[in-house]
Amino acid sequence: EVQVVESGGGLVQAGGTLRLSCVASGAPGFRLDDYAIGWFRQAPGKEREGVSCIGTMDGSTNYVDSVKGRFTISSEIAKNTVYLEMNSLKPEDTAVYYCAAVLKPWCRLDGTFYDYWGQGTRVSVSS
Repeated sequence: EVQVVESGGGLVQAGGTLRLSCVASGAPGFRLDDYAIGWFRQAPGKEREGVSCIGTMDGSTNYVDSVKGRFTISSEIAKNTVYLEMNSLKPEDTAVYYCAAVLKPWCRLDGTFYDYWGQGTRVSVSS
């Protein structure tokens, strides 16, 4: 069983920056670079949306169009952690952000692709 725990959410003004962290863990021998990690978000009254993902084996990344140029996903394998750096935040980025993991070398912005999910961290952007 794999666990993922998000942190770093909060309240920020439009134009501000937040960095979300996703720490993954599992049974002895767990290696983050065996997994793809995705970040998803769900705003009130809206469907869950794939934001960004990383295939940690080869570092390949993907972003939804609305965050390209503003968000950056990265990984720190030694800490079993994936980060989502969010710059130039907009009120429409307000949502609960979830981290998810799957034992695959590549990633997709499709929630059904992932097997393990965190509890989420709330991001609120004021105008």
